[in-house]
Amino acid sequence: MNHFELKNGVMHAEDVPLPQIAQEVGTPVYVYSMATLVRHARVFRDALSGLDKPHIAFAVKSNPNLAVLKVLQREGYGADVVSGGELVRALAADMAPADIVFSGVGKTHAELVQGLEQDIGQFNLESEEEGYELSAIAARLGKTARCALRVNPDVDARTHDKISTGKAENKFGVPIDRAGEIYAALAAMPGLDMRGVAVHIGSQLSSLEPLETAFEKLGRLIADLRGQGLKVTHADLGGGLGVPYKAGETFPSPAEYGAMVARVTKGWDVALSFEPGRVIAGNAGILLTRVIRVKRSSNASPFIIVDAAMNDLARPAMYGAWHDIDAVEPTGGRTTAHIVGPICETGDTFAMNREIDTLEAGDLAVFRTAGAYGATMASSYNSRGFVPEVLVDGARYAVVADRLPAADIMAAERVPDWL
Repeated sequence: MNHFELKNGVMHAEDVPLPQIAQEVGTPVYVYSMATLVRHARVFRDALSGLDKPHIAFAVKSNPNLAVLKVLQREGYGADVVSGGELVRALAADMAPADIVFSGVGKTHAELVQGLEQDIGQFNLESEEEGYELSAIAARLGKTARCALRVNPDVDARTHDKISTGKAENKFGVPIDRAGEIYAALAAMPGLDMRGVAVHIGSQLSSLEPLETAFEKLGRLIADLRGQGLKVTHADLGGGLGVPYKAGETFPSPAEYGAMVARVTKGWDVALSFEPGRVIAGNAGILLTRVIRVKRSSNASPFIIVDAAMNDLARPAMYGAWHDIDAVEPTGGRTTAHIVGPICETGDTFAMNREIDTLEAGDLAVFRTAGAYGATMASSYNSRGFVPEVLVDGARYAVVADRLPAADIMAAERVPDWL
């Protein structure tokens, strides 16, 4: 469910008409619904109510906007971070260090120090080598790092190859058939509190079957580790639950996911943690854009050129991803068109031969389900700058990230005095 609906023929974000935001803030602009964020956060938490005090850490990479993080912090969420910058953001949103999990395959020396100095809740170690480096740093600083070992279960998540993370050929985690020896070796190192295991097999999963397979493998690993006399008190089950990008698509619900987790993990006797991202933020945001012009050519379908581009919303160009496209003030007419942006790349294409609401120059439209992996993946390609972000709460809204024009980005550049 989301709160972007037609009222009297005009699309609103909750109780704010989108044309008002377009007029006052400009386009393109990301718009987030606070009511949707809160609802999704509570639905996911309620889905895990059958578990004993699950820890939920929002995947900051999906939407790191400070206001979004603050909404989720108020809902009792922690943070799953994959960089020092995301850690800074989580702390700035008042997320408790103890509720922060530091994931990521390439944590630098400085980031490991940063996590230790902030006394974060858990490091998810991605390799044996990372564990040895963290041990040395922790011992030098006189600190203890709470750790889980991320394992690669060699399970195909059956999602897009670029967001699949649990197959043997993916860079994430340690091979599950070596996890026992690596865990034992790291448990013997000073400065490390090896307390559990972690798994995450990919994003935008449309079936619970791969997750269940991965969790079953993790359960057997936990039993094997305990059989070696090793301590295992925590298990991080990652995220990955998908959301519908096309109208009419169906995905497993959080309730179905929670029931599966409760069944599979029964008897594990561990504290479970989760890293949802897209399932919380995806449908809570849209990208609002304006049609620049309609270009008619010899092709049967015209090109509708909008002011949003691949630098603002990269998913279609990067993954061939689908986003529903709707007029803000639909007339009832329908057309088939190519929807493209203004960037000088053929890849700056949002849809080809898509049946959509009729759109003409000056009309407003939205790309739906843009609240996750939208603004966070933006770039300044073609010197276009960064678009603003808006958070709506009922009949009020606030700009929660300013538009960053190309001139401001250029101001950070320097021409050496010998040129």
